Amino acid sequence: MAEGAWGLVLLARVVGVVLVALLLLVSGTWDSWRTAQHVMLTKGREHGTMTLADCGDTVCTGPFAPEGSAVARPRVTISLPIRHTTGATVPVAVEPGTDTVVRAGWGGVLWAWVPLGGALLLAAVVVAGGLRAYRSAWVLGGLGAALLAGAFLTL
Repeated sequence: MAEGAWGLVLLARVVGVVLVALLLLVSGTWDSWRTAQHVMLTKGREHGTMTLADCGDTVCTGPFAPEGSAVARPRVTISLPIRHTTGATVPVAVEPGTDTVVRAGWGGVLWAWVPLGGALLLAAVVVAGGLRAYRSAWVLGGLGAALLAGAFLTL
C-alpha cells in the first residue's frame, strides 16, 4: 500500500472513533434531557411534595401536595430506583399533562443526568482504546464517575 493510503486509513479510524464517542455523548445527553428539563426548567412547572403511599419494585404512587399555584392530585406516579419507605415525603415536579412526577432538588437533577454519566464512562473507554488519548479518557471517566457518585449520594 502506498504511504498516502495508510494516512487515509488512520484518518478514517480517528474519524470513526470520534464519531462513536460523540454518538455516545449525544445519546446520553438526549436521554438525560427528557427528565432533566422538568427538574431544571422550573418556570411554569408544578412543584410540590409527594407522599409515598404504595411502592413496588421501581414505581411508587401517592398523593401530590402542591406548592404555589399547582393543583393537588390524589394519585401521582414516580419511578424511584432508591430505597424509600411508605409514608416518606419526596420533593417532586410534575411532568406537564400527566400524573407522572420526577424527583426535584439536587438529587433529582443529578439523577436525571445519570444516562449522561454512563455515556461519559463509555466514551472514556472508546477514547482510550481507539484514540489512545489517555488524559482525555481519564477526564471523561472522572466526570462520569463523579456524576454517578453524586447522583447516588444525593438520593
